[in-house]
Amino acid sequence: MPAHRISVIVPHYDDHERLGRCVTALLPQVCHTDEVVVVDNASPYSPDLPEGVRLVVETAKGAAVARNRGVAETTAPILVFLDCDCVPADDWLERARAVAGHADLVGGTVTVFDESPKPRSGAEAFETVFAFDNRGYVERKGFSVTANLLTHRSVFDTVGGFRPGLSEDLEWCRRATAAGYRLVHEDSLRVAHPTRGNWPALKKKWRRLTQEAWGLERRDLRGRGLWAARALAMPASVVVHAPRVLRHPELDRGEKARALATLTKLRLRRAGWMLAQAMGRDI
Repeated sequence: MPAHRISVIVPHYDDHERLGRCVTALLPQVCHTDEVVVVDNASPYSPDLPEGVRLVVETAKGAAVARNRGVAETTAPILVFLDCDCVPADDWLERARAVAGHADLVGGTVTVFDESPKPRSGAEAFETVFAFDNRGYVERKGFSVTANLLTHRSVFDTVGGFRPGLSEDLEWCRRATAAGYRLVHEDSLRVAHPTRGNWPALKKKWRRLTQEAWGLERRDLRGRGLWAARALAMPASVVVHAPRVLRHPELDRGEKARALATLTKLRLRRAGWMLAQAMGRDI
């Protein structure tokens, strides 16, 4: 039997419906040289997976730990990370095979879609504009989201695993590029991610991202000062980014208004969180 060439690693916790949708889109693409592993963070009940997908249970919580366990449980020289709430394009694995030699790390495109009918809520409209600019992340910020990231086992073995409690994708990619590995964006490698449907879901996402980003910052006086300065700049960013909302072709007038309101509310909330962190308080 041929050795595996690609390992697809999917972390999961208690999101069975979306995991089923992900696996349903992925399975028709899988061939005998691929292995697909779902690493479950000890969900209240175990996901029911079809033949061709292996389940591994990791009791330690967090997607970083789950991804590391998935790497340890697989053998293929090419590693592809996919989030359980993403829907891979019908040629996703074919494109992964084709682009694997383009660079040491390849970040694909992540589009968004709504899970509920229109009109869009403020959270959905906000995410339609601002979620997952992975080309921008790769080309301007030096990292790819792990929702759609391809790398090589040799790179992972050299760089080491994802570190829990941080912005794990940013930290890992920057560690890899600092070691001399090359990161590129590949538009043809595509997955789709659902927009957050309401304010509580969007707030939860950005609170987590703010906590993880703070984990990467220096905690000395200068680091806290810079973090506080970034917090104070948050309200001004509403004005800077509002034109992106107003020009967006997929939003109608009401959705643009709701997106602007959500943008303002979120940036003010993030400013408060960041100032609290700079002063040594939990958020």
